[in-house]
Amino acid sequence: MPLTDKTIVLGVTGSIAAYKAADITSQLVKRGAEVFCVMTKEAAQIIGPITLQTLSRNPVGVDLWQEGNGWQPGHIELADKADLVLVAPATANILGCFAHGLAPDLLTSIYLATPAPVMIAPAMNGKMLAHPATQANIATLREHGCHFIEPQESGMLACGYEGAGKLAPVDDIVAAVEKFFTA
Repeated sequence: MPLTDKTIVLGVTGSIAAYKAADITSQLVKRGAEVFCVMTKEAAQIIGPITLQTLSRNPVGVDLWQEGNGWQPGHIELADKADLVLVAPATANILGCFAHGLAPDLLTSIYLATPAPVMIAPAMNGKMLAHPATQANIATLREHGCHFIEPQESGMLACGYEGAGKLAPVDDIVAAVEKFFTA
């Protein structure tokens, strides 16, 4: 299995595409990865943590203040354990937090603390994606070494618009992770 012995922290943010994290989790686990899902509170409004917990067979982190039982803060433990931090879907908000070093929640705290590579799959309204602030944040994150899985250039978005910003297909995301570890 191509991802055996790989630990992936899957960050899930409050895009409507958060429901696709279930399939991403399942596909990564089938390929041998140990997956730890970390959700923003907004993502937990879209898909329940129990879904990702069942598919990953690991606890799901949602709240920075409800971390594990050990002496080490859970976000530091996960940050250290990760071979890859994959954020799919990634909202404009999370891109801004990452780019500016803000850590208001569990996922952003893990991002700032991890020495692992970071792979980001944005998903948002096309106008939000094209906004100069979002594009500047993406450029900053690329400069920081983040890898991007580009959103689809066209497609029907949840907001009813047709255009760029739709989350890359799950198969493409999983293939990008596999390619990352085999390259």
